[in-house]
Amino acid sequence: MSLTKNKTGQPLRLPDWLKKDILLNDNSRSVHSLIQELSLNTVCQSARCPNKTECFSNGTATFMINGNTCTRGCTFCSVPKGKPPALPQENESSNVAKAAQTLGLTHIVITSVNRDDLEDQGSNQFAKTIKELRTQIPNATIEVLTPDFRGNKECITIVIDANPDIYNHNLETVPRLYKEVRPGAIYTQSLELIKFVKETNSSIITKSGIMLGLGEEKNEVIQVLEDLFNYKCDYLTLGQYMQPTRESLSVHRYLEPKEFDEFKGIALKIGFKKVFSGPLVRSSYHAKNFHNTQES
Repeated sequence: MSLTKNKTGQPLRLPDWLKKDILLNDNSRSVHSLIQELSLNTVCQSARCPNKTECFSNGTATFMINGNTCTRGCTFCSVPKGKPPALPQENESSNVAKAAQTLGLTHIVITSVNRDDLEDQGSNQFAKTIKELRTQIPNATIEVLTPDFRGNKECITIVIDANPDIYNHNLETVPRLYKEVRPGAIYTQSLELIKFVKETNSSIITKSGIMLGLGEEKNEVIQVLEDLFNYKCDYLTLGQYMQPTRESLSVHRYLEPKEFDEFKGIALKIGFKKVFSGPLVRSSYHAKNFHNTQES
């Protein structure tokens, strides 16, 4: 793998619409300090999200539970990979609730590394964290972004029974690119997870998203959108893939903003309740506003 290059082998320049110039402020420093103080992880930092400074400056973050080491080898992701500690940190869930309360969050997003090494694959830690949040911040809405749990319905049910408001699981890319982008994951298994959540508890909002710019074709993206809708997905996010490290998968191309607008229109016509589509869109980017807005 290498830095992103165009067809002539020259470095592919980052377009202006993907460049951000947001300075650190008191909010961002407070978020950094709080996360460090409580020994928490955020996907913002571990996945090198391009929106990290903006979100921290707005006094928000996406918490990542079950440690900071993933048992999978997805080539698009910069989260550390390898053998994680035997069990998650004992007070992780209570510290997430404490951090969310301190930050005054009213919409809280919880994600996780894959924990294929654990019998419950980390599902009980999701349930425990949701319970802590319900106790400490009863009026907050809670969104989870979970791994696929290898399709294990017992694990998925543990999270469903904790009753999050939104259950998100990302497909990430089109089926043709799964072996390269999501080794260890199965496209249909991820679709089935979303369907199972909705069929088990219809009051939970289902959500998914994909990255664009990995070499997918337009017709393949449309097919994924149709598949997601047919598998009972309510909310959709579409964003530009950006190579987080030199070792990560390179960008095939940068889509223009108008292309994201076009896909949004297609998705709304298909029937999604809400669609958030744009170059810098990520699963949890402006999640509160996305959930609360009355228009797609």
